[in-house]
Amino acid sequence: MSAADASRTSAADPTAGADVTGGLDVAALGRWMDSRDLPGSGHPVSARLLSGGRQNEIFEVSRGDFRAALRRPPAAAPAERDAGILREWRIIEALTGTDVPVADAIAVCDDPSVIGRPFYLMDVVDGWSVMSTPGWWAPPFDHDLEARGDLAYELIDGIARMGAVDWRARGLGDLGRPDGYHERQVARWTRFYERIRGREIPGLDEATAWLSCHRPLDFVPGVMHGDYQFPNVMFRHGTPARLAAILDWEMGTIGDPKLDVAWALHSWPEDPDGPADHEHLAGMPPRSKLLAFYAERSGRQVDDFDYYLVLAKWKLAIVLEQGYQRANGDPKLEDFGGYVVRYMREAAETAASSDYPAVPWQAVQ
Repeated sequence: MSAADASRTSAADPTAGADVTGGLDVAALGRWMDSRDLPGSGHPVSARLLSGGRQNEIFEVSRGDFRAALRRPPAAAPAERDAGILREWRIIEALTGTDVPVADAIAVCDDPSVIGRPFYLMDVVDGWSVMSTPGWWAPPFDHDLEARGDLAYELIDGIARMGAVDWRARGLGDLGRPDGYHERQVARWTRFYERIRGREIPGLDEATAWLSCHRPLDFVPGVMHGDYQFPNVMFRHGTPARLAAILDWEMGTIGDPKLDVAWALHSWPEDPDGPADHEHLAGMPPRSKLLAFYAERSGRQVDDFDYYLVLAKWKLAIVLEQGYQRANGDPKLEDFGGYVVRYMREAAETAASSDYPAVPWQAVQ
């Protein structure tokens, strides 16, 4: 359940779409590139549509020896996606040059008249993604289970790196509202659910009530991705496992990085070599080891992880319910319905079995 289909740079299918330019006005793009003194002046611009997701489109752009990835909202996307694409740019620009692996920022255009929507250019990432690799894992991780385990540690290390960024010094001081972040979660997402409510979801009331009277032991604000999981990262080719880039920053904010940990591990089994429905995780370390690794790398405690796990499952169920309510015959969105029921049930079960102490919130509207 991800927005991961929008940013598959070098690993994307080279045959995507009969019109390989995806309708991109390369002549207008070339004029804009000249106005920004970007490399390749005098050479024609060529473009290839790599991915046309619901949220954003991504193209590979070439001009002479210059190559870049261009990201923009689709023509039919709602107007608020323009602000979203500029938000993404702001985050990757701020993170370029830090220890957080991103596709380095090159240039941005906030004028929709150039090619129809605001857009930005970033480096093409040399790596692979599970979203465009048959069987999830690229060689040698498809058969080397010991090497595969390192992918999981790299995934979690990415969250530790994000949390270590001095976000104020990188100009992200007003990106989110860290004050009262957790106090707002239940009220905000409950209101969101009430706007889209179309059915009763078992476990919703129980999980909501539990979250309303529990809080994390501490809260250290940091850069947070918001949809952090394997489909939203790229890895470098070969071993040892190394992150090449964290992608799809449309939900990025200054929030609680530990919620990214819970988002990545919400369905992670303690025995990845056990259940058949987790067979793609064979060779991976158990969740407890990944949590211990995050605590060591980040310097943050994880004794309150039950709180984050309930919050992640509860929030994900509500987010997916919106897609399900809007399915209108779309098989992919209709499939969300079963995941909603599963995740909300698991949120309620985790809450019921947790011995994490209750501490009532002061309501924050």
